Amino acid sequence: MRDLIGRARFVLFDFDGPVCRLFASHSAALVARQQVEWLAEQGLHGLLEDGVRDDPDPHSVLRAVDHRHPDSDLVVELEERLTREELKAVVSAWPTPYADALIRTWTAVGVRLAIATNNSPRVAATYLSDRGLLDCFTPHIYGRTHDLQLLKPNPYCVTRALSAMGAHPSSALLIGDSPTDYEAARAAGVEFLGYARNEHKEGLLREVGAEVVVRSLGAVLDCLR
Repeated sequence: MRDLIGRARFVLFDFDGPVCRLFASHSAALVARQQVEWLAEQGLHGLLEDGVRDDPDPHSVLRAVDHRHPDSDLVVELEERLTREELKAVVSAWPTPYADALIRTWTAVGVRLAIATNNSPRVAATYLSDRGLLDCFTPHIYGRTHDLQLLKPNPYCVTRALSAMGAHPSSALLIGDSPTDYEAARAAGVEFLGYARNEHKEGLLREVGAEVVVRSLGAVLDCLR
């Protein structure tokens, strides 16, 4: 971890996880179920396989519909509905312990920061503004677009951030909490630091090959200081 931090001149944060728990109170599983129910009301329940209908991740529904009807108005509508639910979740999101202090400390020592997330960039910007952290990232907040093929593990939002900041991949570090974050970092040639708030999430990161995983950002903050 010390080596990763020492080399990093640009740090990219995934949003939901390393910065906050977006759906801490506003249930992601409920949002996913509402998406399934909305599709059923449109007579489109058959678009989803059984496993997707029961998946608690709202992105699974989005991906499934996009797979059947890419670039359609239906995908645009579902994405916008998810964004509205994410915006509702912002008001009850839980800050990840030590995240605010870590962000401010990295900014203070001259490291440039960006957000690279599968959530809506509007949602990330709203949360960061509410926490007084927006200036640490602006304008480098990159997230979900209507083109769902660009969601991580596609490295699009990572490479877009690097390009906008004029950063070489070797000087950048991505902090993420999911296998797709790790895969996007690898595809972009960026170092990866895993954050896992529990044993299950740590296991998922280890399984895909993440070597440096912390259970608390406090350890990262101590190392940076």
